[in-house]
Amino acid sequence: MRARAILAGRSVMMLGLAGLLVLAILSMMVGKYGGGPGPLFAALRQWVTGETTDPLLATVLWNVRLPRVLAAVVVGAALAAAGATYQGLFRNPLVSPDLLGVSVGASLGAVLGIFLSLPLLLIQLAAFAGGLAAVLAVTAIGALVRERDPVLTLVLAGIAIQALIGAGISLIKVLADPYDQLPAITYWLLGSMTAITRFDVLSILPAVILGLVPLVLLRWRMNVMTLGDEEARTLGVDTVKTRIVLIAGATLVTAATVSVTGIIGWIGLVIPHIARMLVGPDFRRLLPAAMMLGAAYLLIVDMLARSIAAIEVPLGILTATVGAPFFLWLLVAGKRSWS
Repeated sequence: MRARAILAGRSVMMLGLAGLLVLAILSMMVGKYGGGPGPLFAALRQWVTGETTDPLLATVLWNVRLPRVLAAVVVGAALAAAGATYQGLFRNPLVSPDLLGVSVGASLGAVLGIFLSLPLLLIQLAAFAGGLAAVLAVTAIGALVRERDPVLTLVLAGIAIQALIGAGISLIKVLADPYDQLPAITYWLLGSMTAITRFDVLSILPAVILGLVPLVLLRWRMNVMTLGDEEARTLGVDTVKTRIVLIAGATLVTAATVSVTGIIGWIGLVIPHIARMLVGPDFRRLLPAAMMLGAAYLLIVDMLARSIAAIEVPLGILTATVGAPFFLWLLVAGKRSWS
């Protein structure tokens, strides 16, 4: 039975990877210029043979569209992994990096970096510091208020922290140069991959990989952490260190992706919950399933952003359009003990 379950899990994994590859190929075909399978095959033929019959087509596909596809896979998988981690740590499917202030904290750091005209690496470091500071503030408030429901306290604390950080972002927007910095900040906050480059993808890969490593290595401890701190300590798990490492990893991947794409919300909430409904709560299966679903979801959203209107729709708008109704459905159909 165990061998059959492992074989079935591997089959599902391979099927998911095949579906993700198909979506990536379809995403390469969507665009205002060079859309459809014909231009893609022509560009592949040019790349193999070394011909330059249509240099503009090759530039669009390999220097514009391919980085977007890679970024969608990396960002979608990273945000979904971070969301699954936070939901497992706090034992509630309504908790996400967005609700706990990671995204908005990272946004404050990145906006401050743009305001100070810092290079990309320092913007990423500022985003990571802002996201970590926001999470630490929320968890500290939750630790102080012990006589109330911990999950509700964390959510309410996250909302309060988001309001404070949002005020800081608004202040920076007021002080920013209206002709240079303000448009860049506003466009960045909407969430988009329009200007993504290969360098952007390569720049966030080390941080994303570094953040995902502890999530993968400690996936069995995550299952123990979902039992509660007392049970986990009884089974020999250092809950304090484990929680710190997992939160740091999830914060790092969130901050790294936010630093180059802006706020693309709701992926960390919606996708892990769907993955949990498909494969169950076991984090060993939940994490890879959430990552594949997140990558596939953001690929689909990015294709819609490029095709549903004459101008490109920011990704944050589309993900919120799907995520907000789903969140409301969770509130209506969820357990009464949440409140």
